[in-house]
Amino acid sequence: MKRAFVFPGQGSQKVGMGSELAAASSAAREVFEEVDEALSQKLSAIMSDGPEDQLTLTENAQPAIMANAMATLRVLEREFGVVLSDKAACVAGHSLGEYTALCAAGAFSLSDTARLLKLRGQAMQAAVPVGEGAMAALLGADIEKATALAAAAAEGEECDVANDNDPGQVVISGHKGAIDRAIALVKEHGIKRGIALPVSAPFHCSLMQPAADRMAQALTDTPPGALSVPLYANVTASAVTDPAEEQRLLVEQVTGRVRWRESVAQMHSDGVEQFVELGGKVLSPMIRKIAGEAEAISLITMDDLEGFAKGVS
Repeated sequence: MKRAFVFPGQGSQKVGMGSELAAASSAAREVFEEVDEALSQKLSAIMSDGPEDQLTLTENAQPAIMANAMATLRVLEREFGVVLSDKAACVAGHSLGEYTALCAAGAFSLSDTARLLKLRGQAMQAAVPVGEGAMAALLGADIEKATALAAAAAEGEECDVANDNDPGQVVISGHKGAIDRAIALVKEHGIKRGIALPVSAPFHCSLMQPAADRMAQALTDTPPGALSVPLYANVTASAVTDPAEEQRLLVEQVTGRVRWRESVAQMHSDGVEQFVELGGKVLSPMIRKIAGEAEAISLITMDDLEGFAKGVS
């Protein structure tokens, strides 16, 4: 069976994440300890105990979500003998999850991934003053309707499609005024609902250019290395094996669209029959809507990992 390992993005964080794995496995504890050391911060304590407002800060949420997913993978590999490079044909991740996917495929060390994501979170937060940007989820929208709505709502401000998540959910991003106008216009564009998202910055739109510039420098200093399996990149929805190309795409990703729907469809078209989400339950429902015949599994608990390992061929 051709299998993809996939990794969640921002929004999948919650207080208590990783606690069960850390209690049950030294492999998980070692991941959290290494991330804490790399960041000179007790991020693991915020993950396990909160407070929630600290965990949801972009600069904490991004490395925390990565650490939780990597701890899940390490437990799967060490405790249950399921090694990614042997059992996965490819990897992919949603937004920050692309960094987790690269770490999982050996292109970044765990410590470097944590530091890059901390910086990425700080840079994205600093790119736009608080209150000037916003994002909204459009429910019952396809990419064509969302693109038309964004164009109508812009009125000289920035309003871009940020995430093409699945056939019925698209996220837009830009200036707050434009996003507010878009929400008010949804019915006129045949879209069921527009919901303002509780985010601290307008991710994946051109307003993030200052953050892209900072990440370009960071990735020059810490470039990705060789990948053990191909990665399907967010901004192209196609397989990448060349580290230099992926370095360029990671910079583009800061301002570019997360083409998740297209990425999953392409992986499925390329023969992937099973998608395994590590450390979250966010991507699996989207995958089922995109590639209904494929199997989508979420691995979070020790029981999840044990059950999966027993069935892996």
